[in-house]
Amino acid sequence: MLSTIRTATPLLLSTVFLLMGVGLLHTHIALEGRALGFSVAMIGVLTSAYYAGFLLGTYTIPRLTHRIGHIRTFAFCTSLVAVVVLVQALDPVYGVWLVLRVLQGLLLVGLYAIIESWLNAVAEPAHRGSVFAVYMMVNLAASATAQQLLRIPGEGFVLFCVVAILFCAASLPVVLTTQPQPQLRSMPKVQVRRLFRLAPTALVSAFISGLVLGAFWGLLPLYAAARGLGAGDIGTYMSAAIAGGVVLQWPLGRFSDRIDRRLALSLISVVAALAAVVNLLLPTAGGVVAMMVIFVFGGMSFTLYPIAVAHLVDYLHRDELLSASSTVLLVNGVGSAVGPLLAGALMYLLRPELLFVWFAVLDGALAAYALYRFTRRKREVTADDNFVPLVNTTPTALGPRAP
Repeated sequence: MLSTIRTATPLLLSTVFLLMGVGLLHTHIALEGRALGFSVAMIGVLTSAYYAGFLLGTYTIPRLTHRIGHIRTFAFCTSLVAVVVLVQALDPVYGVWLVLRVLQGLLLVGLYAIIESWLNAVAEPAHRGSVFAVYMMVNLAASATAQQLLRIPGEGFVLFCVVAILFCAASLPVVLTTQPQPQLRSMPKVQVRRLFRLAPTALVSAFISGLVLGAFWGLLPLYAAARGLGAGDIGTYMSAAIAGGVVLQWPLGRFSDRIDRRLALSLISVVAALAAVVNLLLPTAGGVVAMMVIFVFGGMSFTLYPIAVAHLVDYLHRDELLSASSTVLLVNGVGSAVGPLLAGALMYLLRPELLFVWFAVLDGALAAYALYRFTRRKREVTADDNFVPLVNTTPTALGPRAP
C-alpha cells in the first residue's frame, strides 16, 4: 500500500494544485460575476456551460490522450486551461465568459480522466480502494482549502492569476515524473437504457446528485453573499460544506455496505433534506450553527453519487464497469448542467434563499423514490459488498476495479 502511494505521489501532488485551482475558480467566478452585475440566472447559465464542456470533454480529451499520451495531454490541458482563465480575467464580457466556461469544463474533465486512469494503472488490485480513498480525501481537502484563498486582497484579476498559477503548478509533478505512462484502452460505450432497467435507483440518484451539486458549486457562494457574508466568510462557509464530504463520505459509504444501498440513499437524502430545511430557518448563513448545518448538508450531498455508483456496481460484471461508469457520469453531468439553470432562475425570479428549497425538494424526492424501489425489490447484502469513495469526475474512476 505505501509503495503504491509513493508511486502515485506525483499524481496526487498534481491533484492538490489542480483541485485547489478548480475549487477557487468555481467560487470566484460566482462572486466576480456578481460584482460585474451578472444576475443569479446568468451565473447559473455560466455554471451549466461549465458542465456542458465537462460532457464534451468526456468524448474529446480521451481521444487526444490516445493520440499523444497521458503526459503530453496533461501538459497541454493544464497550459491551455491557465490561458483560458487569464483570458477570462482580461475580458469581463458575459458572452466571452460563457464560451470560456465551456472550454474550462472540457479541459478539466480531461485532466481528471488522466489522473484517475493513471491511478488505476499504478495501484495493485488489492489496494485500489485505498488509493482512491486517499485520492478522494486529497480532492475534497484541496477544494476546501482553496476557499480560504478568497481572503487574498486585491481586485478580481488577482485571484484569476492565482488560479492560473495553480493550474501551471499542477503540470510540473506529472511532467517530471519518471513513472511509465499507463497503457491506452478502448473507449467505453454509454448504455443508459439498459442500466436504467438494471438499477434505476442508481441512475436517478446520479441525476439528482448532479442537480444538487451543480447548483451547489455555482450558486451557493451567491446565496451566502445574499445572506450578508463577506468574501472570507463565504470561503469558510464553502469549506465547511466540502469538509462535510471529506469527513462523512467514508463512514456513510461503509454504512451503505451494511444495508440495502437504496435504503441508505433514502435515509441520507432525508437527512440532507432536513438540513436544507433547517438552513432556511436560520437568520443568517454565518455563525456556528449555520456552519454545522452546512457541514451536514455537504456531507450528505457529496455521498449520494458514490453510493449510487456502488449500487450500480452491485449488479454488474467486472467487464461492464468502464461502460457503466461512463453512463452514470453522463447522467450525472446532465443533471449538473441543468441544475444551475433551474436553481439560478428560481433564485433570480423569487429569492436567493430558495436555493435551499431546491435542495430540500430534490433530496426529498430522491428519498421517496429510493424507498419506493427498496420496497419493490430486495437485495441480499453480502460480505463482498465494499464501498469505494469516489469523486464524480470522469468515466475512468471505476475503470478496472473489482466490484
